Amino acid sequence: MQKLTGKTAIVSGSSRGIGRAIANRLAKEGAQIVLTGRDPALLDGAVREIEKAGGAAASIALDLRVPDAPQRLADFAIDKFQRIDIVVNNAGATKRGEFTQLTDEDWADGFALKFFGSIRLTRAAWPQLKANSGSVVIISGAGGRTPGAEFTIGGSVNAALLSFTKAMADAGIRDGVQVNAINPGSIRTGRFQKRLEAIAKERGVDLAAAERHIVSESRTTRIGETDDIAGLVAFIAGPEGRFLQGALIDMDGGSTKTI
Repeated sequence: MQKLTGKTAIVSGSSRGIGRAIANRLAKEGAQIVLTGRDPALLDGAVREIEKAGGAAASIALDLRVPDAPQRLADFAIDKFQRIDIVVNNAGATKRGEFTQLTDEDWADGFALKFFGSIRLTRAAWPQLKANSGSVVIISGAGGRTPGAEFTIGGSVNAALLSFTKAMADAGIRDGVQVNAINPGSIRTGRFQKRLEAIAKERGVDLAAAERHIVSESRTTRIGETDDIAGLVAFIAGPEGRFLQGALIDMDGGSTKTI
C-alpha cells in the first residue's frame, strides 16, 4: 500500500545522488514530487524516470543560493500540485581541504546553498506545511557531530543545520509540523566516487582497495547506498515515523562514535 498518496513532496538537490533516490522512493510511496537542481537535462531525466514508474513529478531548474529561488520553488509546487506536504532539504555540497587554504568565498558558498537554502525553503513552505500537518526532513551529515580537519566548512554547516532542526522542531510542535534531520555518512554518489578515485591514485591501489581503506579508517560497516537514506526519509515522512520530532538520526554505518 502506498503510504504517501495525495501528498506533495519537494526534494531539493534531486537531479542526482541522494536527492534523486529520495525523490524516486517518495514517488513510489505515492507522493507527487517536485524536483529541483541546477541542471535542466538531469532534472528532465529524473522526472521521466518517476513518470515511467507510474508516478507524478515536475521539475524546475533553480540555484537555491539565490535568495528568491526557494520562494519560487514553493510557488512552483503549489502551482503544479496545489499543496506542499513534505520538504526534503537535501541540496548542498561543501568544499573539503586544509583550513588555511579555504577562502572566505569557500565558506560563504558552503553556507549559501546548504544552510541558507534550507532555511529559506523551509520558511517559504511553512504556511503550507502548517496547513497540511506536513514534514520537513533535513539531510545534514555525520560531520556535524564528528568534525574533521579536512571538513571544517561542511562540519560547521551541518552542525548549524542540526541546531536549526531542533529549533524548528520546537516551532513544529506549536504549528503541527514534523521536523527531523538525517546525518548520512559516506554514501556511494558521484561525489564519493571522485573521492574514492583520488584515494586510489594517492595510495596506488585499485578502487576496491581504496574503498576498503575508507571503511577501515572510519571504522564503519560499509559504504552506504543512496537507497539507504531514501528509505529512512520515506519512513520518517510516512505514518509510522510521525512520532519522531527533532530527531538527529545518524545513518552512517557507525562513523559517529559520540553519544
